[in-house]
Amino acid sequence: MPTPPASGSTARLSDIAAQAGVSEATVSRVLNGKAGVSTTTRQTVLAALDTLGYERPARLQARSAGLIGLITPELSNPIFPAFAQVIEQVLTRDGYTPVLCTQSPGGSTEDELTNTLVDRGVNGIIYVSGLHADSTADMDRYVKLAGRGVPFVMINGCTERVSAPFVSTDDRSAMRLAVQHLVELGHERIGLAVGPRRYVPVVRKIEGFVQHMRTALPLSAEQAEGFIQHSLFTVEGGQAAANALIDRDCTAIICGSDLMAFGAIRAARQRGLAVPRDISVVGFDDSPLIVFADPPLTTLRQPVDAMGQAAVNALLEEVTGNPAPHAEYVFMPELVVRGSTAAARHPG
Repeated sequence: MPTPPASGSTARLSDIAAQAGVSEATVSRVLNGKAGVSTTTRQTVLAALDTLGYERPARLQARSAGLIGLITPELSNPIFPAFAQVIEQVLTRDGYTPVLCTQSPGGSTEDELTNTLVDRGVNGIIYVSGLHADSTADMDRYVKLAGRGVPFVMINGCTERVSAPFVSTDDRSAMRLAVQHLVELGHERIGLAVGPRRYVPVVRKIEGFVQHMRTALPLSAEQAEGFIQHSLFTVEGGQAAANALIDRDCTAIICGSDLMAFGAIRAARQRGLAVPRDISVVGFDDSPLIVFADPPLTTLRQPVDAMGQAAVNALLEEVTGNPAPHAEYVFMPELVVRGSTAAARHPG
């Protein structure tokens, strides 16, 4: 059995099994080094052991170089589980035990999750689309975290107020790809449905959209801004934004996420419009939800695998005392053309 924490409490198979979400028999097999347990399940049990504060049996201690925290906003948007899966796989391969923490409405905040991870003695933390992406948030929280000697890396969001490695998708280039594609299809009234303007990725999408609308079409910056609608990064948010843009006679809509694109398609259909015959829709992420799209969704693919690998590499460099440059590593998205975009329909 594992050695209990200093408090003197006794490690029970039932506690570890409950934490890991497996049977007590599975926990016993892992702790005793028995066969018949998958690598993923074995890592889950070991992570539960670490989380509960128990010392691993000596024969298992070498299997983990330490805990790495991963904090995501939520898991209902499939892009976040996609990042989590990649990051966890890379960390496990490199000998570390990932600890996934998820925020939820009414649940733990990012600050609370950070404090919990630090109290558990994590070697470092990876933030995905956290408060670092919110231009209105207080960045002192990260300065203080650095002062506590905890390395961290941030995905999708960048600020000059924090010294750390950042990993981002090139949002401006993504808008260029989408606008060029739609203009080539004959669209002139192209809308952009995005989340609140306070988020760094949103600001960058707006900058790219306005710039390339002006380049590709005879529009002023003010006219291009008129085709932007802010909402929430949800299906309902995409539906609301799309309705507003359809009222402005847009024949194509670029969305800030695949979830918003699903909402845009719903809005079009409720108004008797067909996608892509009457209106074209472009998503953003190329998340696992794509397999449920009808028609198949044209989208801007985030290079999740490469970004997750880069984030882990940068963090582990920090952890091992070879700090990576505190800069932003920007990854190029890919336009994946499917069935939700087509030539624009013009009167007559």
